Amino acid sequence: MPTETLDYRPASQTGPHVMSPAIRRVQCEYEEMPGLKLTEAQARRLWALDGDTCRRVLATLLERRFLKRTATGMYVRAS
Repeated sequence: MPTETLDYRPASQTGPHVMSPAIRRVQCEYEEMPGLKLTEAQARRLWALDGDTCRRVLATLLERRFLKRTATGMYVRAS
């Protein structure tokens, strides 16, 4: 099963509404399950993403303030 690629550009270069399919998929999962808490490794397995792609997706969603990272390293939806 091939992993998805990510057309990563900082939010400042893409605008708030531009999303790759991987970013959209992760964001939709967090919208459907507001209590979802995942480590990077768990997110990588859940969405079948390679390490680099997963880090970029999570970093983009952190930058856009959609996600936040807890003190224990979990990625959760920001309020």
